[in-house]
Amino acid sequence: MGQKINPLGFRLGTTQSHHSFWFAEPRNFSVGLQEDEKIRNSIKNYIQKNRKISSGFEGIARIRIKKRIDLIQVIIYIGFPNLLIEGRTRGIEELQINVQKKFHFSNRRLKIAITILEKPYEQPNILAEYIALQLKNRVSFRKAMKKAIELTEQTDTKGIQVQIAGRIDGKEIARVEWIREGRVPLQTIRAKIDHCSYTIRTIYGVLGIKIWIFVD
Repeated sequence: MGQKINPLGFRLGTTQSHHSFWFAEPRNFSVGLQEDEKIRNSIKNYIQKNRKISSGFEGIARIRIKKRIDLIQVIIYIGFPNLLIEGRTRGIEELQINVQKKFHFSNRRLKIAITILEKPYEQPNILAEYIALQLKNRVSFRKAMKKAIELTEQTDTKGIQVQIAGRIDGKEIARVEWIREGRVPLQTIRAKIDHCSYTIRTIYGVLGIKIWIFVD
């Protein structure tokens, strides 16, 4: 069961909480869900276009959205300083204006805040993005996975599992390769496990990266 269900949804209410927090009537639920996805995509696109270093690395761990009647609060958790931090106040204001132009929020204000994570390599999204950049640069997939595990050894994580699926190294037949270090109890609900699924487009096709991190 631990392999067949999303670990975050499996642990909601125990060790995990929702990344979006708002209430809506059943007929308006899909509209609010699509709005959240568009807000996250617009923020990521803005950072990609305006980052200071053109390495393709965003460093976004997660984006939390809280909606009220008159306010939409967005909290961006990042692992490394980027363009938004170089000119923090100005960067946030420009980002808010950019998002507000794309969405016509009726009678609602938009407030964006940024939180810098002390240990970025504890976040599966950042590790998946790192592996994706290595694969785009033609680095061996085994070397990329082992390097990602070495980065997590500097943190307080108790275990990590990395999985890559697709036409790895341009082989004609798709396959799944994975590596694990430490304990990753996927069937234990009380175990705090962070998870992410990341898609990367290469010249050979689409590869899927999944990472499980046993935090506590």
